[in-house]
Amino acid sequence: MQSAAFFLEFLNPASHKGAGVAAIAEHLGIQPDEVICMGDAENDHAMLEYAGLGIAMANAMEATKQIADYITESNDDHGVAKAIEKFVLAADSSVA
Repeated sequence: MQSAAFFLEFLNPASHKGAGVAAIAEHLGIQPDEVICMGDAENDHAMLEYAGLGIAMANAMEATKQIADYITESNDDHGVAKAIEKFVLAADSSVA
């Protein structure tokens, strides 16, 4: 697995970001469809696949973009903030 061209990562197959997010969500009683995750590399895939909304950065690896539900701006262009504004803050303002 690689998160950058100059890294090579070795992980236990049962230990990954998706398992971590799932454990936290389960502990808090949050369903997967209520979870948003954002990432840009192969080590984020399990997390993006677990989440109800998986968001890739514009500068993400192509394989990561392919599995994402939505692609936001790059990290240099405040992509995380823009995704939070679009999917969290704007969504909250519609609740009365």
